[in-house]
Amino acid sequence: MNQNYNKIIQLAWHDKTSFDEIEKKYGKSEKEVIKIMRTFLKTSSFKLWRKRVTGRRSKHLKKSQIISKFENHKLRINEII
Repeated sequence: MNQNYNKIIQLAWHDKTSFDEIEKKYGKSEKEVIKIMRTFLKTSSFKLWRKRVTGRRSKHLKKSQIISKFENHKLRINEII
């Protein structure tokens, strides 16, 4: 297995590493990362990973940034009216 694939798999398993970061570092899109994971992981491991990653906002940088802006914002009474 290619040494870069090992690093990509490690980053993909890590919850806080987004697909955008993997693409910047290794030039692999989300679809390509999924293909790598499917190829080099056991079927059960791949299914477990997909279940964890699907819909996870930390894996998508834009989603994570947008939602975190709203989480840190507290409304005041006068902002509602």
